[in-house]
Amino acid sequence: PVDIIENCQNGALLDPLDKPGITKALLKLLTNKNTWSRAAKNDIEGVRKHYPWQAHVKTYIEKVGELTGKYQPIPRKRTARAAYYRDRAIFTDLDRNLVGNTSALKHFTDVIKENRKCVIFGIVTGRRIDSALALMKSHNIPIPDVLISSLGTRIHYGQSLTEDTYWADHIDHHWSSLRIQRMLTHLPGLEMQSKSEQTPFKVSYHYDPVIAPTVEEIVSQLQQKDITANVMLSYGHCLDIVPSRASKGQALRYVVQRFGIPLEHSLVVGGSGVDEDMMRGNTLAVVVGNRQHEELSQLVEQEKIYFANQHHALGILEAIDYYAFFHACKVPGVCL
Repeated sequence: PVDIIENCQNGALLDPLDKPGITKALLKLLTNKNTWSRAAKNDIEGVRKHYPWQAHVKTYIEKVGELTGKYQPIPRKRTARAAYYRDRAIFTDLDRNLVGNTSALKHFTDVIKENRKCVIFGIVTGRRIDSALALMKSHNIPIPDVLISSLGTRIHYGQSLTEDTYWADHIDHHWSSLRIQRMLTHLPGLEMQSKSEQTPFKVSYHYDPVIAPTVEEIVSQLQQKDITANVMLSYGHCLDIVPSRASKGQALRYVVQRFGIPLEHSLVVGGSGVDEDMMRGNTLAVVVGNRQHEELSQLVEQEKIYFANQHHALGILEAIDYYAFFHACKVPGVCL
C-alpha cells in the first residue's frame, strides 16, 4: 500500500499486474544486502512510529468522529416484521435444488410450512426476478420470505415483493455495465446473451472455454482499466459479471444480518459454482447430489459443508436431518 511505502520507506511501489517488475524488485531486495538492511531498518522504525496500536486507535477515533450525525441505520421492513421472530433460515437456489423432482419439492414445501413460525425461507437465484417468479408459479413454489435474484443484485421481501432499495444503492458503488461491455466486446469466445438475461447490475455472456480467455485473465484485463467487479463462470459456459459488492453470498449475509439470524443457524443449499461464496464461512451448507461436480469439488474438505447423496429437494431434506436443523441446529460432532 502506497501509504506504508511513504511512511516506512521500506520497499517499492509496483503495479500488481506487472509480474516482471515484481520479480525484479524482489530480486533486488534479496540480492543487495545494503538495500535489504536499509529497508529492514526503515521498516522497524516506521512501524514503531506510525503503526502501534495507539496510533491505530487514534486514527480510528478521528475517522469515526467525522461520521457523527451522518449515519442513518437501515430501517427494518414492516412487510417482513413477522420474520424477526424466527431464529433460523433456509436459502436455496431454484434450478438444481428445488426444480427437478415434483414429489420431493412438495415434501420440502410442506416441511417449510410446518416450521414457518421458526424459519425464514429464502430463494437465491441467478435468474431475473420475472423469470424466477414464472418458474416458481409453474412448479407451485410458494413466494418466499426473501427472494434474491440476478446473482445477488436484487433483494425482495414477502408476498408483496418489496424491493430493498438500500441494497441497490450499496452495490451501485463504482459500477458501470457500459464500461464492462465496451471492454469485453472484442474478446474471443464471448457472446452477449439475449437482452432478457441482462439487468442494470448484471452483464451476461455465452462463454466458449476453447477460445475465450480464462476468468483470471478477464479479471486482470478489467483491473487494468480500474474496473472492479465479480466475474463468475457457471456450468462451464455462462459468464456473468456483477458489481464487486454483489454476489449470492454477500446478499445472503446482508439479509440474515438484517433479520438478526446467526449465520450458524442459516442452512444454505447449492449446486453450481456461483453458489460457492454463499456456502463458505459460518453458514451450514449442503451441496445437493445432482451438483455441477467440477465446480464444487474443491469444497469437499470444507467444514460445515455437507455433500448430500440425494438429488434436488431430497438433498435438502437429507441435510435438514443431518444438521437436526429444526432441533439442535448444529453440525454433528462440532460444537458451535
